Amino acid sequence: MHSTAAALALPDLWDRLTGTQPDPDLWVVLATLVAALAAVAPHALWRISRNAITIAHEGGHGLVALLSGRQLTGIRLHSDTSGLTVSRGKPYGLGMILTAAAGYTAPSLLGLGGAALLAAGRITVLLWAATALLVAMLVMIRNAYGVLTVVLSGGAFLLVSWLAGPQVQAAFAYAVVWFLLLGGVRPPFELQLKRSRGGAGDSDADQLSRLTHVPAGLWLFLFHAVSLCSLIGGGRWLLEV
Repeated sequence: MHSTAAALALPDLWDRLTGTQPDPDLWVVLATLVAALAAVAPHALWRISRNAITIAHEGGHGLVALLSGRQLTGIRLHSDTSGLTVSRGKPYGLGMILTAAAGYTAPSLLGLGGAALLAAGRITVLLWAATALLVAMLVMIRNAYGVLTVVLSGGAFLLVSWLAGPQVQAAFAYAVVWFLLLGGVRPPFELQLKRSRGGAGDSDADQLSRLTHVPAGLWLFLFHAVSLCSLIGGGRWLLEV
């Protein structure tokens, strides 16, 4: 009996994953845009919501480190919204450069990829993929605050994926993608401000400068270009409902 139920459930799960979902109404897309903007623009709320961008930032470092053949040893997320990803391997070369460049670009690129999935009606795929990435990241977290933030984030995705109706899932997915696209724009500006005041001397841009002998300002320009282009391109996809 149990094996028969499982056999019937698996095709249903596969259909849910591979099937497409209807686009939400335009007012839902615009409402989630406003909600995401409200989470990013005010400084008081940004101090809290920036934790999610830090998860994407450090997750980007970690994922690219693994893909480039480096050994990922741990990720730490801190309550001041800073983070640290440690990997082993050659302290130079393409793998190290890609790993260092992945942090500030990861939230925007994840948002762009999410926008592409939503434009194709793949809401369930987006939610499940995000949950899987957070679970994989949890294995590499090395401090209590990091575990807490990733568990809470993954739990939210899991609950919406399994318990919420299609309209709630769509609204949640659009809000998340808008947040990544908008939230990915602000950190490069914050880094630019810190560097103009003589701070952040060991930032990703400065590490990339030492690795490539390219001025840190050019790497900062790249971070700006990726985030703004992702916002423009992803925003166009999201608004084509």
